[in-house]
Amino acid sequence: MARVDIGHVTLNVVEGGDPNGAPVVFAGALGTDLSIWDELCALMPDHYRLIRYDLRGHGGSNVPAGPYSMGSLVRDAEALLDALAVRDAVFVGLSVGGLIAQGLAVKRMDQVRALVLSGTAPKIGTKAGWQARIEAVREGGMTAVSDDLMARWFSRRFRAESGDAGVRAMVARQAPEGYAGVCAAIAGTDFITPTSGLRLPALVIAGTEDRATPPDLVRDLADLIPGSRFELLRGAGHLPCVDSAPLFAEKLSGFLTAIGHGETA
Repeated sequence: MARVDIGHVTLNVVEGGDPNGAPVVFAGALGTDLSIWDELCALMPDHYRLIRYDLRGHGGSNVPAGPYSMGSLVRDAEALLDALAVRDAVFVGLSVGGLIAQGLAVKRMDQVRALVLSGTAPKIGTKAGWQARIEAVREGGMTAVSDDLMARWFSRRFRAESGDAGVRAMVARQAPEGYAGVCAAIAGTDFITPTSGLRLPALVIAGTEDRATPPDLVRDLADLIPGSRFELLRGAGHLPCVDSAPLFAEKLSGFLTAIGHGETA
């Protein structure tokens, strides 16, 4: 684990796998930290360079005063990959991480050669809805939204088996200022036009039990990117890297193999 100063913010970063391998970068969901990728990364082939980071305002990264813009979140990813000398990465974006992935792919074609977009869309929710979420955490802290998040993120069966306990605790640890800041960034984002111009390999993943970004919304994203592959994960929720890690790893590994990521001529 390392803290990387990218000038305007310091981000918490974990690398695994082969430091000389083909890079795969992971950006996670609002209200989570990089530990959501632990099980998935443990299941991945060890010849990739696996890079995970906490978004600004989350986990071990700095918590600047909000609100944040999507442009600042994309610049964070861009500056981090520059600092780590990463080019031609496959960028795996989950939820807001998927918005960041879309913005980065449009801006820096040298950094991103392919996308994996899970539980995301070019536009998520409404400004009014995000403002209500911001007000809730400012008034009541993270516990004010945790019940709603667990119900939206995971299936009833997963929650009945207390599978969400670790994620619930993770959400509680997040800084309300950082959470509200990223809410503001999502509220102001509409990437429909720029994302429709992307021409690169893309795997788009939806969970049948995802109530935050339902499958039809995610499928619409896949339809925006010509040639993209859409995968519907049965039984998975908004965080398939948590509730369906083996299946997610299978789909991700298959995609990396299909596009020849890390293969030499």
